[in-house]
Amino acid sequence: MFVILFKSRLSEQAGEDYHATEERMQERVRGIAGSDPVEIKHYTGEDGERLAVMMWRDGETLDQWRCDPEHQVAQRLGRQRWYTAYELTVAEVIRTSAHDDESPSAAAEEPR
Repeated sequence: MFVILFKSRLSEQAGEDYHATEERMQERVRGIAGSDPVEIKHYTGEDGERLAVMMWRDGETLDQWRCDPEHQVAQRLGRQRWYTAYELTVAEVIRTSAHDDESPSAAAEEPR
């Protein structure tokens, strides 16, 4: 599994064309990933910094996304017009654990 963090700051030029492209890229991610459950979350800080977090299971489909021609065009436009700054981090997950109070099995579990 991989975690992709994309931190960015939008420029004043990031208008309707940016938002339309962002929506299209989310569709492309899901199309390329197929049955690989990709989770995407977006956050915006008080200072305007944005953070997109993606969970990706398969390295092959991640490479397909990286090399996708539409994605490459969007990247170029991002560098030229839409972002004043960005940082991309791709990390392979070594371990993960979770807890969910809403899960039916959580109520039956004994603390350890």
